[in-house]
Amino acid sequence: MAAMARLHGTIFFLLLLLGTAAAVPQNDDPRCRPTLPLRRGAIAVYPSDMEQLQFLLNAKFVEAEWFLHGALGRGLDYLDRNLSAGGPAPTGARKANLDFRTTEIAAELGYQEVGHIRAITQSMGGFPRPAIDLSADRFAAVMDDAMGARLDPPFDAYAGDLNFLLASYILPHVTASVAVGIAPNLMGYASKRLHAGMLAVEAGQEAVIRLLLYQRADEAVAPYKGRTVAEFTRRISDWRNGLSGCGAKDEGVKVLDRRQGAERRTVSNILGAGVDSLGYGRTPAEALRILYGSRNEQVPGGFLPSGANGTVARGFFQLA
Repeated sequence: MAAMARLHGTIFFLLLLLGTAAAVPQNDDPRCRPTLPLRRGAIAVYPSDMEQLQFLLNAKFVEAEWFLHGALGRGLDYLDRNLSAGGPAPTGARKANLDFRTTEIAAELGYQEVGHIRAITQSMGGFPRPAIDLSADRFAAVMDDAMGARLDPPFDAYAGDLNFLLASYILPHVTASVAVGIAPNLMGYASKRLHAGMLAVEAGQEAVIRLLLYQRADEAVAPYKGRTVAEFTRRISDWRNGLSGCGAKDEGVKVLDRRQGAERRTVSNILGAGVDSLGYGRTPAEALRILYGSRNEQVPGGFLPSGANGTVARGFFQLA
């Protein structure tokens, strides 16, 4: 049985490589070809690449459901039920009270995540959507934890544009930073191409949300007198840093110390980054600690109450 399973796995892997190569658009115009040819013996996808890129599906399922429900009142299953692979529908997700422009932005970001989920599953394989909690209570608990106090009334992520953007601030950073973190582990040329394309868009998503919040940085978040947008983002960033347990890899949209700004010259921090303005990278374990809200990649909870799916995430359970 074990030998047969290995044979089936080998056949799947070979078919995957052929399918990946066939999926690459061909253009005979020499001006459209890569400047450097692929080295002899180059491999499109390594098995370890599949595990790493599949891990991103967990965060992307969360983001897709959050943005789609917030904008449209319906999620991934409405667009393409096959992409969820039979996983449970998210709990607590609903349409947010958004103006037209914010609705447009949220819908676009949600559709982008659908495309990423499709791209990963078609080229790397996938797994069922994990159980996801997007309830107002979940976001209220995150905000209480981040702000270090029980907000009164409880923070409602669906109440309006500003609350929705602050809640959205929690998510894309996690996906973008873990995408940066896994980059050195990828070896196949098709894997790197897919990864680069997704990272470009994911980083753009985070920048859009940060810019919209920076434009309102000094605005008080109603009804929490004296609590500005800048403070909320700073405390959410500190919350993520604390959960990950691996140092400061995150900053709010407006810095108090110019040493955190670009070239130590800015107060604005629309593109949060480290030394030489290079994007922060997080490991899968760090990402899970944040998404679980437990500070432990082996203890599910938070946005993924039953845990993340896939070889990488489930591997942490085996170590518990």
